[in-house]
Amino acid sequence: MEEEQSPRLGREPATEPSPAPEWPKPECKNDDDAKDPESTGGGGGGGNGISSLEQPLLKRSTTLTASHLAIVGAKVSHIESLDYEIIENDLFKHDWRSRSNVEVLQYIFLKWAMAFLVGLLTGVIASLINFAIENISGLKMQHMVNLVREKRYWASFLYFAGVNFVLTFVAAVLCVVFAPTAAGPGIPEIKAYLNGVDTPNMFGAPQLIVKHRRRVVGTGSRQGGPLVHIGACLANLLSQGGEGRWRLRWRWLRYFNNDRDRRDLITCGASSGVCAAFRAPVGGVLFALEEVATWWRSALLWRTFFSTATVVVVLRGFIEVCRNGRCGMFGEGGLILFDVSDVTVRYHVGDLLPVTLVGVLGGVLGALYNHVLHQVLRLYNLINAKGRLAKLALALAVSVFTSAGLYLLPFAVPCTPCDPAFGDACPTVGNSGNFKQFNCPDGYYNDLASLLHATNTDATRNIFSTGTAGEFRLDSLLIFFAIYCVLGLFTFGIAVPSGLFLPIILMGSAYGRILALVLARFVRIDHGLYAVLGAAALMSGSMRMTVSLCVIFLELTNNLLLLPITMFVLLIAKTVGDAFNPSIYEIILDLKGLPFLEPKPETWMKDLAVGELAAAKPRVVTLQVIEKVSTVVEVLRSTPHNGFPVLDRPRPGVSELHGLVLRSHLMAVLKKRWFLTEKRRTEEWEARERFSSTELAEKSGSINEVAVQLTPEELDMYIDLHPFTNTTPYTVVETMSVAKAVVLFRTCALRHMLIIPKFQGPEITPIVGILTRQDLRAHNILGAFPHLANKRKVH
Repeated sequence: MEEEQSPRLGREPATEPSPAPEWPKPECKNDDDAKDPESTGGGGGGGNGISSLEQPLLKRSTTLTASHLAIVGAKVSHIESLDYEIIENDLFKHDWRSRSNVEVLQYIFLKWAMAFLVGLLTGVIASLINFAIENISGLKMQHMVNLVREKRYWASFLYFAGVNFVLTFVAAVLCVVFAPTAAGPGIPEIKAYLNGVDTPNMFGAPQLIVKHRRRVVGTGSRQGGPLVHIGACLANLLSQGGEGRWRLRWRWLRYFNNDRDRRDLITCGASSGVCAAFRAPVGGVLFALEEVATWWRSALLWRTFFSTATVVVVLRGFIEVCRNGRCGMFGEGGLILFDVSDVTVRYHVGDLLPVTLVGVLGGVLGALYNHVLHQVLRLYNLINAKGRLAKLALALAVSVFTSAGLYLLPFAVPCTPCDPAFGDACPTVGNSGNFKQFNCPDGYYNDLASLLHATNTDATRNIFSTGTAGEFRLDSLLIFFAIYCVLGLFTFGIAVPSGLFLPIILMGSAYGRILALVLARFVRIDHGLYAVLGAAALMSGSMRMTVSLCVIFLELTNNLLLLPITMFVLLIAKTVGDAFNPSIYEIILDLKGLPFLEPKPETWMKDLAVGELAAAKPRVVTLQVIEKVSTVVEVLRSTPHNGFPVLDRPRPGVSELHGLVLRSHLMAVLKKRWFLTEKRRTEEWEARERFSSTELAEKSGSINEVAVQLTPEELDMYIDLHPFTNTTPYTVVETMSVAKAVVLFRTCALRHMLIIPKFQGPEITPIVGILTRQDLRAHNILGAFPHLANKRKVH
C-alpha cells in the first residue's frame, strides 16, 4: 500500500510520529525465490503470552501507518492500492474532449467484445477441465473398483493412493515452484482487488496455467473457487493483451490500460467462473454483485449478464456434442446440476419445524466450520514457514491421508440388499449410478461407496436424488459427513489450488439427509430435497450469501416451487451464522492481511474526526506547482507515497491547494526528461506533444533507475506540474467523522482522500493531511487510539 502521510509541512504534528515498524523485507522479484509467506508470522508467542495459533499470520503495526505486506495466494507480497478514481488532469480532459464519435463507439464496442471473449474462453476452459476431470477420475475409480472385485485389496489401495499421490505431487510442485499465488480458491484476493487493493502476480498467465493444470491433474475435486480465479485471470490477460514480453501492444488495447476498465472486466470474469461451475448464469451475476464486487452500476450488470449468457451457450454446446457417451465419462457436461423439475413440492404446517431446524443447524455448523478452518490455516502457517519442502510434504501427507480415508471407509459399512423395485439398476457395476456394488456380493450394494467412489457429478446427483428415502443408511451418511468435514478442512490451505464450494455442498447435503432420516416421522418433503436445503443452509452459514445462493440453487434444481422454502432456510442460516463470527472469506481476508474496507464502519468511528487521524501520522509531503527536478527526485527517493498534494502560491503569503499528483505521473515526467530551464508555467500544447493520458496509466518503475541517468544540469531544472495534477481530488473537512469518511472512501473507490482545514486564511496551511485505506481500517485506528477499544466494547 502507499505509505500514508499526513499533517502539514512546516508545522509539527500534534503527536510525534511513531517509529516505523520493522517488517520483513520481501525480495522485489517476480520469481518465486522470495521468502515463504508464512515465515513472517506465526512464530513463537514471544513474551506476551499469546500462542502462535492466536497471532495474525503477518505482524501488525501498533501505529496508524500499517504494513504494506499481505499474503496473496501463498506468497507474501508488497501491496498497493489501485487508481479507480478518474484523474481529471489537463491531459485526461483533453483526451476525452478530442475523442471522435467513432472512437467513443469503438470503446463501447470493445468493452462488450471483451465481455464476450471472457465468457467464451471461460466456458471453453471450464468444459475442457471438467471433460478431463470426469474421465481421469472415472478411469481411476473404475480400475480401483475392478481390483476390489478381484479381492486384490492391497493392489487396489496402492493403485488408488499412488495415483492420487502422483497427481498431488505434480499439482503441488506447479503451485509451490511456479505460481505460489495460485494456491487456494482466489476469491478473497479477487474481493480485495475489486475493493481497490492491488494483488500482484494474482491474475497472470502462470496463475491461469497452474489453475488449469491443477484442475486436470488434481485429485478430481471440482470447486467453484478455482473457476472464479480462472475467469478473473482470463479477463485480466485479455484487457492487457497478455503480460511480460509476450504482451500485445495493439493500439485499441490502450482503452483498457487503466484500473477501472480492468476492474469491470475482472468482475465479468468472476461471474463467468461461477456460472461455469454451477451452470447458473443469473446466479453468477448475483454472486459478483453480492459477494465479490464493491462497486456496481447498471452498465456492469448488463455486461456481466452477457458474459454468463455466453458461458451457458458454450456449455450447452459441449453438452450436445458429448451426448450418448461421445466424450467418454463426461456425461451431461460434467458440471453440478440437479434437475428436479418433475418433482411436485408441497408444503405443510408440520414442515416448518424440521425446515427451521435445517436452517439453524446450517448456521451453527457453518460458523463452527469457519472457526475450525481459521485454526487449521494458522496451524498450516507454522508448517509452511519451514519452506518449500515443508509445503510439498504437507500437501503429500494430506493426499495420503485422504486416499486412505476414501478407500478404507466403505469397508466399514455393511452391504445393503437391493430393492427388487430397482430392477437391473441395482447393483451398479458400470461407471455411474446410485448403487455401487464395490465389495458386496451380487444383489447388494455399498451406499457409502456410491458417494465416495464416484465422480463429482455422480456423487452430487446420488445424494441429491429424489425418491430414495431408504437408499442411504444413517451410519453411512454420518461417515460421509465426517470425512468431508475433515477433507474440507485439511485440504484447504495446502499448496494447491482449492476451493470451498463442493466440500460444503456435499457436507450440507449429507446433514440434510441425516436430519430427514432422524425426523422421518415429521418429514413430508422428499429426502433428496432436504439434501438440497442442507447444502444451501451450510453454504449460507459459512459464506453468508443469500440472494445469489438462492438463485444458484434454483437454477441447479430447475424447480420454482423450491424458491420459498430455500429463501426461508437461507435467511435463518445467515442470521444464525452472523451471531457467531464473520463469513469465511472475511476471515481469510483478515488472516492474509489484505486491507479490505467493509461496507459498514464501526460504530465507535463516529466519535473520531479525520483531523485526529491526520495528527497521529507523520507530516504530509507536498510539492509546488512548479518544482525543481532535484526536489521531485529527493521526494520520490525518500518516501514511498503514491500521491502528493500540490500547492500553488498565487500571491505572496497565500498558499492554495491546487490538487494531487500521482507518483506514476512524476515518474513518467522524469523518464521523458520533460524539464524546463526556467521557472514558468507551460502552455497546454507543450505537455500534449510529449504525453497522453494512456501513457500516464502505465505503472511506474524504480526511482533509482531513473535518477542515476539524470545529469546535474537536469537536476537544477524545473517541472511544471499543472498538466499532470488532478485538480478535483476528493477533499473532506478535518471535522468530518471517520465513519462518514469510510463510507465516502469506499463508495467513491478512492485511493487518496485529502483533509482540508475547517477555516481558511493566509496563515493557515491549505492541507491538513492525506488519508488512504490503511488509515481507515479499524485495527490500525485502534493501534493508534487504544482508548477507543473500550468504546468498541460498549457499542
